[in-house]
Amino acid sequence: MSLPLIVICVLVACLFIAVWIKRTRDKRRLEGHTITAEALHNLVNASQQVLLFDVRLPLDLLADSEIIRGATRIPPQDVLRDPSLIPKDKDAVVYCTCPGEETARRVLQRALATHHSRIKILKGGLAGWKEKGYPVVPYNESFHLDTRT
Repeated sequence: MSLPLIVICVLVACLFIAVWIKRTRDKRRLEGHTITAEALHNLVNASQQVLLFDVRLPLDLLADSEIIRGATRIPPQDVLRDPSLIPKDKDAVVYCTCPGEETARRVLQRALATHHSRIKILKGGLAGWKEKGYPVVPYNESFHLDTRT
């Protein structure tokens, strides 16, 4: 094997290791900002002050027009553009219905980038909440079908 080929292999291996370390670090950071349906339900039942935000895409809301009691719906593109829509000085939980909480994770990452430290995502989203039999209410507010995020 020639020296240039060895150098390229070492560089590629270093790149893979760096990407793996970053992904692991990011995953741990995000896991520290998740809450289970059980833990959230206990907080809500204990009358703890926690703000709930439904950040589902409009088509997801059309497909399942229920919302967790007490939650406020914020279109994800609005909160991605202006994370101050979620107060920094209060505990907040965001949720969606995406596989892997994709929309909620994007909102979380944007909020963390602007120094929101008291925000979490609901693990399992609305489906996880409903699966546990926790209460939801009909969502009857009008909304735009703008699907941009």
